[in-house]
Amino acid sequence: MPMRKKATLGNSVDGKQSGVHAKSKQSTLAFGQKPALKKKASDDKEDDIEDGPMEKPTSNGDAENPSSDQNMSESPRSTSLKREKTDQEAEEEEDDSDDQPVVKRRKKSSDGPVSKRSGEARLNGKEAKKAPAAITMPATSEDPLENATLGADEPVSGEEERSGDEVDEKSTPTTKKHEKIQAALKVSGKDPYPDWKAGDPVPYAALCTTFSLIEMTTKRLEISAHCSLFLQQVLRLTPGDLLSTVQLMINKVAADYAGIELGIGESLIIKAISETTGRTLAETKADHHKIGDLGLVAAKSRSNQRTMFKPKPLTVKGVHEGLLAIASVQGHGAQERKVNSIKKLLSSADAAAAAKSQKGIDITKDKGGASESKYLIRFLEGKLRLGLAEKTVIVALAQAMVKHEAAQKGNKLLSTEQMAKGEAVLKAVYSELPSYEVIIPQMLAHGIFNLRDNCKLQPGVPLKPMLAKPTKSITEVLDRFEGKDFTCEYKYDGERAQIHYVAPDTVQQFPAAKTTLQKDAGVKGLSSIFSRNSEDLSKKYPDILAKLNTWIKPETKSFVLDCETVAWDMETKKVLPFQQLMTRKRKDVKAEDVKVKVCVFAFDILFLNGEATVKKSLRERRELLHEAFEPVEGEFAFAQFGDTKEIEEIQTLLDESVKASCEGLMVKMLDTEESGYEPSKRSRNWLKVKKDYLSGIGDSLDLVVLGAYFGKGKRTSVYGAFLLAAYNANDQVYETVCNIGTGFSEAILEELHSQLSEHVIDKPKPFYRHSTVKNDQPDVWFDARVVWEVKTADLTLSPRYRAAIDDMGVNKGISLRFPRFIKQRDDKKPDEATTTKAVAEMYRKQESVTKDSKGGVDDDFDY
Repeated sequence: MPMRKKATLGNSVDGKQSGVHAKSKQSTLAFGQKPALKKKASDDKEDDIEDGPMEKPTSNGDAENPSSDQNMSESPRSTSLKREKTDQEAEEEEDDSDDQPVVKRRKKSSDGPVSKRSGEARLNGKEAKKAPAAITMPATSEDPLENATLGADEPVSGEEERSGDEVDEKSTPTTKKHEKIQAALKVSGKDPYPDWKAGDPVPYAALCTTFSLIEMTTKRLEISAHCSLFLQQVLRLTPGDLLSTVQLMINKVAADYAGIELGIGESLIIKAISETTGRTLAETKADHHKIGDLGLVAAKSRSNQRTMFKPKPLTVKGVHEGLLAIASVQGHGAQERKVNSIKKLLSSADAAAAAKSQKGIDITKDKGGASESKYLIRFLEGKLRLGLAEKTVIVALAQAMVKHEAAQKGNKLLSTEQMAKGEAVLKAVYSELPSYEVIIPQMLAHGIFNLRDNCKLQPGVPLKPMLAKPTKSITEVLDRFEGKDFTCEYKYDGERAQIHYVAPDTVQQFPAAKTTLQKDAGVKGLSSIFSRNSEDLSKKYPDILAKLNTWIKPETKSFVLDCETVAWDMETKKVLPFQQLMTRKRKDVKAEDVKVKVCVFAFDILFLNGEATVKKSLRERRELLHEAFEPVEGEFAFAQFGDTKEIEEIQTLLDESVKASCEGLMVKMLDTEESGYEPSKRSRNWLKVKKDYLSGIGDSLDLVVLGAYFGKGKRTSVYGAFLLAAYNANDQVYETVCNIGTGFSEAILEELHSQLSEHVIDKPKPFYRHSTVKNDQPDVWFDARVVWEVKTADLTLSPRYRAAIDDMGVNKGISLRFPRFIKQRDDKKPDEATTTKAVAEMYRKQESVTKDSKGGVDDDFDY
């Protein structure tokens, strides 16, 4: 029987790729090769350009005392060649500007020649550091990176940095540069980690090797190229594992709306590591305290363990299914059963690596390398810490799919337009139907370019809502909408909600609705309520669902409604403060036991009677909204609005909204294509104007609670003050921004003490950026779980805090002066908190900053 050939990155099992003849010397994906890198003398003249998410050391005057994890996670200088800034990078950095901090760039002072020797490239930094897989040139007559540019970008002006919202979203990726980068990531000859056989499950070790390659670079194009190459390999060899692969890449076991959570705390993970590796809890905790990264602790512990029998290797699908099983464990003894399931996965992790090396895994080298244990534990913690954003995975998936389909048709050459079209299609479809469980099977069955016909917005799959930009004055609104029609709606102080409904006679048209929406005895059909982050709120608001039929008109058969749920006083017939709404339980609420009544204020319709409406103008959507529903006092109402262009009338509307217990106004584009609904985007076509904006910094901030200080005097039994942080979305870390001790009643402090005590941890997480000065340390640290809305007088610079410190360039972070607690934001996840880029934008917009570029002086005070 002839020996079965292994499929490689360039060839399928029979040596051909759907009609494309294999080259005489095949190219394969270099999973683990580490050729030595040499440094040129000219490199000393160059500055590293770090264009991508990474873990950066704090840049201030404090003598930081990082954990050994932080030392180990210091990113090496990536193999790099000079390049122009590509359109794709600009799009990735600027799209959703509130979530992507600006990275300043500089030109290199020297443009030395590119070395053409195989396995050798010019380094970017002043010191040569090893990477898990260096860029190795294929043995061809022409250097594939002769013109590929991976290092420096053109400098970005301050005006460009601050105008992310003005970026043309139709910019296209530079396909040729991507191709050259991907060519450079391939090597000729024997692959040190052979591809799996076609049809076999995707090895988890292969995915972890790709994770390691990503973790060791800071270049966005390289990260995307690594992702795309691996996904191409999965598509070619085992397409049935594509969904599991993508889910593990984005660190999610399922779509947000599925409500599947792992529910794994740090103590359970430590217990699982100890029991799997035969170490005591004390030993594992000591390692954790020393290293600071449970993933590396697991890698170290697992590699030192010897097993009598070789366990079966982990597969991507097996790991994904195992994690889903852990998330589904409930009831009596759930924690012990979860620990046992984790142990089962860990016992099979790193078996091959341990067998090859008697010394085990060196966690001080290459950030622990491609350890399966490391990435398993980090997944359980909810932070892979790769700098791999979901946006990048979507782009890589689109690229992989376009190339895979082209290869199947025998097309070797791809145009920039084809690649751009593929990316645009997937991004657009995902924004309206954010479910890989739906999209990936359809994409495999019908192709990426037919996705729009097979994947459409539908009831049962909540989409991320469109958000508004804050403004500081009514004149700013008039400037933005000059010469265009706009409307001013009341901004209600409640909880953003998305209501999905399907009538009984239309259920069969929407498969997703049958699995995600609820059937209730009081409702004819299927319905659910989702939060702004796609959490199912149906159990929190059963009273709303029970009364749907009272305000749905008979001709309305299906809809997706954007609205605000607001606490309502049935006697005074007025809106109650947001804090009243937050007193409602979040789960297992019975309609008859509800004490705080709510009223739904609807302001947009995204889907109606089988048709998505997001592309229609706001004027058209509003007309459809009013035709589909019937107002019911105290239960359902349309958002109050006024269409005007006069500054006096806008001011009157603002005053009236405040008298009606609202926060202010939402000013929205009314006509033209710009008035379409933009899912998951904070758009300048919607502006919010609050009364307190006009004398403040322009917006309140949503900040994450990282620590607390013990109270004094009357507050001795509770926490007296708290350490808050903003979220750096680019580096995926939390950066401290202020201490806060005002705005709390005694009752609130007692409640917060009870709530936060459940989240106390021994030491700050590696992804917390904070001062290490002894007197600045909080008395207790918390896991990043709780988000608060905070108001401040203004913003200043302080050496004590780290928010946007890299952006400021003065070894000082941005701090809040006289911050005041407003309310807890249970509807927001920590990574949905105000970003450090948004904080920097607020700081720059202050009048005092524009007049005095040096900034103010920090006004911290003791509590």
